[in-house]
Amino acid sequence: MKIGVIGASGYSGGELLRLLITHPHFELEYIAAGSSAGQSITSVHPGLRAFAGRVFEETSVARMNQCDLVFIALPHGESAKLVAQIDASVKVVDLGADFRLSSESSWEKYYGGAHAGTWSYGLCELPGATAVIASSSRVANPGCYATSIITAAAPAISAGIIDSSDIVVVASSGTTGAGRKPSARLLGSEVMGSLSSYKFGGVHQHTPEIEETLQKLTKGDVKVSFTPILAPMPRGILATTTAKLAGAFDIKTVRVLYENFYAQCDFVTLLPEGELPATSSVVGSNSVVIQVAIDSHTKRLVISSAIDNLGKGASSQAIQNANIMCGFSPSLGLTNIGLGA
Repeated sequence: MKIGVIGASGYSGGELLRLLITHPHFELEYIAAGSSAGQSITSVHPGLRAFAGRVFEETSVARMNQCDLVFIALPHGESAKLVAQIDASVKVVDLGADFRLSSESSWEKYYGGAHAGTWSYGLCELPGATAVIASSSRVANPGCYATSIITAAAPAISAGIIDSSDIVVVASSGTTGAGRKPSARLLGSEVMGSLSSYKFGGVHQHTPEIEETLQKLTKGDVKVSFTPILAPMPRGILATTTAKLAGAFDIKTVRVLYENFYAQCDFVTLLPEGELPATSSVVGSNSVVIQVAIDSHTKRLVISSAIDNLGKGASSQAIQNANIMCGFSPSLGLTNIGLGA
């Protein structure tokens, strides 16, 4: 199949290229980066030696329409400008936010501007999601924070063992989550040796995405208080999600619930008791690793989850969705083996 990557000069775009070059059924026909058009790919991604001598092309809908499937890895608001011109026969996975939300008012509040519409949501580990993705030609790839938090909370919310109206999340992300655009706050001198909160006070744009997705798993209200933290590392997300227990549940019951919920999922692992998620263990993989605990003092369920924000939080999850859309095994070309110790 002929594949296009739009926005290939960014961090997610580069990770897409790294993974797609070894995919057995996807052939990289078109690699575009509007601001870097004409530059060699290796001048931006020096580790991708397989692309030596090849340059980024200009963003062209005509070239997209020569592909069977395209990945769009652009900042929010940019995908919507292109998709109306892309032929219906071309499958599209959008790594941006443009088509994730159902609520127009939430889009206007958290992103601003007109709501472009809603596509099938590409978190295949949720009940019934794989069948929806398989029948779709347009899929919205989930956000990185949203992926780590939704996978952490989904089993507990589905089983009704927590108060879904009072979910509290604190999550740390590596600097690649902010994209490649130069910023003073992302300079090494500013980031290294320091943790800092940002988009503080419930204003992070992934909040409505998390709430909308989890809402489909319960009849109760879903409210999430989310505080993101910028961590002094290039990639990875570690999220701590807590909620009040809705009854007298023990940890054995909770562990069985999580094991059963993800029993058929290749890339979600409930760690053995006593082992805690670490971002270094998932870098370069499509994995989600989870640990659960009960805080008996406050009667709250505590879930720790780790992902690679450029992997399961972006590019490898996009390929997982593309595999499903094209009738391949979801795990084709992907791994649950991290690069860390």
